Amino acid sequence: MLTDLVQIQRLGEKKRVENERLRRHMKSHGAAGRRLRRIAGEIEQQIDCTQCANCCRVASVRLREREVDTLARYIGVPRDQFLKEYTELSEEEGLILKRTGRGCPFLEGNLCSVYEARPMTCGDFPHLARGEGSLVSRMWHMPDRATYCHIAYHTLEAFKDELGFRR
Repeated sequence: MLTDLVQIQRLGEKKRVENERLRRHMKSHGAAGRRLRRIAGEIEQQIDCTQCANCCRVASVRLREREVDTLARYIGVPRDQFLKEYTELSEEEGLILKRTGRGCPFLEGNLCSVYEARPMTCGDFPHLARGEGSLVSRMWHMPDRATYCHIAYHTLEAFKDELGFRR
């Protein structure tokens, strides 16, 4: 299984339009979400994310109000201090974690320093095997994710095979 991030980025960009067509194909053909989520889960199990952690370097992390409280308690700071030091408002996504030069402020090497209290969006990433809404609705983000996450890249390729998608 390909895990080289440079090649994943190159191939993901090359297949971006094809991956956008895949979502439309899934929507119009009533793709069986349970079967596809199982495939995604199997691919996730084959890859150790701590060997990569590229999502923590690239993706933004949207926060829910209760996650702000949980994270503030976990790192031992008052809520208002947490909001000031660790969050910002994004016009597109709402409240998100501030990015540092290395990505997520809680990334240490390839590990999450707040893993036990991490936001739901982190735990569900890349949002193929699990996440909010239907799998088809989550597919809007997958062409982009397939350029920086080898789980997303390989899962989309497996979906195409499973669905008989014409490439």
